[in-house]
Amino acid sequence: MPAKIDTDIGPFLLIFLTALLAVVLATPMMRRVAHRYSVVDAPSARKIHASPVPLLGGAAIYVAVIVALLLFGLHVDYVAQVASILIGATLMSMFGVWDDKWGMRPIIKLFGQILAASILVFSGVQVGFLHNFIPWHGQLPFLGVDPVNWLATVIWVVIITNALNLMDNMDGLAGGVAAVAAVFFFLIATLTHQILVAPLAAVLVGACIGFLYYNFNPASIFMGDTGSLFLGFMLAAVGIKLKFPENTDFVTWMVPLLVLGVPLFDTILVTLSRIRRGIPISRGGKDHFSHRLVALGYTRREAVLILYLIQGALGVAALVVMQATLFEGYIVGLFVLVAAIIGAYKLEKLDLSEANPAPPGEEFRAHPIYRFTRRKSEDRNQKTEIRDEKAEDEDRNSKVG
Repeated sequence: MPAKIDTDIGPFLLIFLTALLAVVLATPMMRRVAHRYSVVDAPSARKIHASPVPLLGGAAIYVAVIVALLLFGLHVDYVAQVASILIGATLMSMFGVWDDKWGMRPIIKLFGQILAASILVFSGVQVGFLHNFIPWHGQLPFLGVDPVNWLATVIWVVIITNALNLMDNMDGLAGGVAAVAAVFFFLIATLTHQILVAPLAAVLVGACIGFLYYNFNPASIFMGDTGSLFLGFMLAAVGIKLKFPENTDFVTWMVPLLVLGVPLFDTILVTLSRIRRGIPISRGGKDHFSHRLVALGYTRREAVLILYLIQGALGVAALVVMQATLFEGYIVGLFVLVAAIIGAYKLEKLDLSEANPAPPGEEFRAHPIYRFTRRKSEDRNQKTEIRDEKAEDEDRNSKVG
């Protein structure tokens, strides 16, 4: 049974409203700054907007979250952990600002994400459930951290941060999906009385909803990498901090995966699809979940709203799994997995030949997995041709004889 909610909702509502009001006030200012310093997203063949749109909306989200948490969201028992989360998130925003203005190589961005995740680990914000699956664990000399926890935390943070970054491909999409995910993180936190997770989730809901006032179709400003990297990192940290003492980790490990299911599905879909088609993974394009819904005949607004609904359904599934038995939890997880596989198969059958045009001057470099499978396929075809030619020769010889 879920825990009874006896937490005073007032402080969380105050945090939510403060973040919402702050981002509504800050976004127009950031829009003017973006225009003044030419921090804009220019149209291209790989994008869907037809005119330059100012970036730096993510800076308004960042300011709103920081202000609301500093004023009303700090709990005396968790100052160090909240500080580490905000330091890592600030680092992500700084990398995002640089990328929005001047661009940044993916390897440098990855280094920043690993550094930010490591800050979480050293403050105690880390994945811990793997000890139920891996019998050996210990601490790295001189560092005092468990290498298994550190690696799992880095992988989780990098995946979720980039997943939300990739979701920022249509007006209102990344902000809305992040808001829905944060709503369910807040519900879970209040049901389980987690006084660190609840304010973090509440402030994200407020900031995202406030930003959607300017970012929903037709958007007057984009959050850019400044916002998507920040929100992705914050959601990853909130997912790590969720604890379920009344249930087993063998079930509850699925909860954050379900709450963040849409960004994860989108990332897996485009990654495997680009590998299959021999396209560099880092090349952008119109092959995301949202773009494929538009290709099926939905408008952009409808596609975004459909993804909100799917994210909400996965959030409900997470609430069920949170209090489920081992058997019930894995039945839900299996159902979601099968639905995801069927959906990915159908979406991959769409025509994607023009979805990822190469930018001018880009040197084509196919993914190693694609090159390997292509070489194996060519070898099979060559062997088949040799076998067919041999069979034809034998057939002709038998007729002559």
